[in-house]
Amino acid sequence: MERIPILKMGEFLLVTIQVDMHDRLALTLQDDLTEMIVKNRAHGVLIDISALEVVDSFIGRMLGNIASMSRVLDAATVVVGMQPAVAITLVELGLSLPGVRTALNVEKGMELLRVSLAAPNGHADRQK
Repeated sequence: MERIPILKMGEFLLVTIQVDMHDRLALTLQDDLTEMIVKNRAHGVLIDISALEVVDSFIGRMLGNIASMSRVLDAATVVVGMQPAVAITLVELGLSLPGVRTALNVEKGMELLRVSLAAPNGHADRQK
């Protein structure tokens, strides 16, 4: 079965999606990622979607679900590398992706995760 690799980088997990996402692969990624967050006690997840040219409503919702599940498991999520056409499609579909923070590239995304981790309460976007 096809899987998307999840790399551990210190306190963070890095996911680089280099293949076209289909529904089954997105569900597998969601399951694998939640398991890895718990196993590695990760405090952040960075998902690079720069290779994705198309994101449908299901994949968009899966990104939102991953961010929600990560947050429940005490990990922040940042999505990086979104192509302009993907952003336009998500807006046209009416998907706001609550809880998903974005950055232009991996470097800026990692910095956002570091800032989030350094916040007094552990996550810059959370309330006490």
